[in-house]
Amino acid sequence: EIQLVESGGGLVQAGGSLRLSCETSGFTFAEYAIGWFRQAPGKDQEAKSCITHRAERTIYADSVKGRFTISYDNANNTLSLQMNSLKPDDTGVYYCAVGFGCELKLRRGQGTQVTVSS
Repeated sequence: EIQLVESGGGLVQAGGSLRLSCETSGFTFAEYAIGWFRQAPGKDQEAKSCITHRAERTIYADSVKGRFTISYDNANNTLSLQMNSLKPDDTGVYYCAVGFGCELKLRRGQGTQVTVSS
């Protein structure tokens, strides 16, 4: 069974940084796309960062490009998201998720709250 457990959210001032982590288990990294997105109840995914199947490339939403960096540590089965130059608009619940593509629809974690104050 695929399991994803996020950590690392919190409160930060605008311009600051946070690093999110997601402990993964139950699947082989290269067989799926894996990534992060922010989602509010009843809303679409946004602010997506994704590592494609076979880790062929990384994809970033325009809103986070140049500020967020996604990476996967194979030794520790941990997905990370380094978030720099944070803005109040980045506030929300961030989910770690896997899928057959960067739609990331197969499974997601419980989410971690990120709050950026102005």
